[in-house]
Amino acid sequence: MKPNILIVEAPFYPQISRLLLDGATAALETGDAFFDTIAVPGALEIAPAIHYAVKGGEQGAKNYDGFVALGCVIRGETFHFDIVAGESARALMDLGIHYGLSIGNGILTVENESQALVRAAREGGDKGGDAARACLALVKLRHRLGTSK
Repeated sequence: MKPNILIVEAPFYPQISRLLLDGATAALETGDAFFDTIAVPGALEIAPAIHYAVKGGEQGAKNYDGFVALGCVIRGETFHFDIVAGESARALMDLGIHYGLSIGNGILTVENESQALVRAAREGGDKGGDAARACLALVKLRHRLGTSK
């Protein structure tokens, strides 16, 4: 059965986001998965959106087998980078551990836009594709081990 994946994208940096999304969708198509895409304002909003999707699924809405988080946090002049980078990763890990969710984390945390562009491009780091492949691997592992979402 084809896995059903939700991509949650934070297009705060549209050019980087498009590259991440391109890699993720290509990997999901190669992995023979169904997928939907939603957008949220920034990296901190990705985890709540995944939580809403899980809670909606409990009430009869569309159920997802896994999630791909896509976004980018670029270091600035303030401490805000550390908060957003750390808290977005922590929130995704908490969802994965506490709810048994298969989540591929494709939120880049970089020093500058050039680093992000290299990591996001399919011919570069393909971090969007990596996140989608990680999600699919976790979905497969969860089914193999017989655990539920």
